[in-house]
Amino acid sequence: MIDTSKSTPPFDEILIREYLLENPDFFSRYPELLLAMRIPHAERGAVSLVERQQEMLRQRVSQLEEEITALLAMASRNEQIFMFNSALSMDLLKCEDMGELRQVLSSGLKEQFQFSHVRLITVHDIDSELSQIWSKRLDSGYYFGRLTKEESKRLFGTEVGSVALSRLSKECGQVIFAIASQDPMHFHPEMDYLLLSQLKQLLDHQLTKI
Repeated sequence: MIDTSKSTPPFDEILIREYLLENPDFFSRYPELLLAMRIPHAERGAVSLVERQQEMLRQRVSQLEEEITALLAMASRNEQIFMFNSALSMDLLKCEDMGELRQVLSSGLKEQFQFSHVRLITVHDIDSELSQIWSKRLDSGYYFGRLTKEESKRLFGTEVGSVALSRLSKECGQVIFAIASQDPMHFHPEMDYLLLSQLKQLLDHQLTKI
């Protein structure tokens, strides 16, 4: 017969847990328990409840410091993108023809983000390869990620790592706003397309005027 007295506690642990959660002042009424209780520790054998609580608090503070640092870095990055986007928008609004607009758009994005290619590509119905990309990749209006070798060469003339594609408005015709990076992980389906959307709206406006 198996002795289960050691493996099965003579009380309901869930009830004790709930009681302690509902009465956080329990140990303040019985402070001697804090020093008497010992908790297994992977590196130090056993430690008191107070020591364990202090260690957990230090870990939590360290985690919060890392999160705050990440948030500050993100805020700084977002501010840089906003300032760049504002400056680029003003430069694009000053363009008087398509050639100048292409040059300003391409040089600005390449210099700021080290993109390998920035293009505005007109899709003609007789071009079956571009038409396929237009209907297959851009059915939702945007595409972020990787392309096949054939798609990359048709859009950019060479293989690229990853891309961000967007359809411009119908008033501009069938035009693809295409950005490429040599980094295969730079553009991915889960990323935010706020910057691309803002530039797309500006291009929609500007291309109908020049």
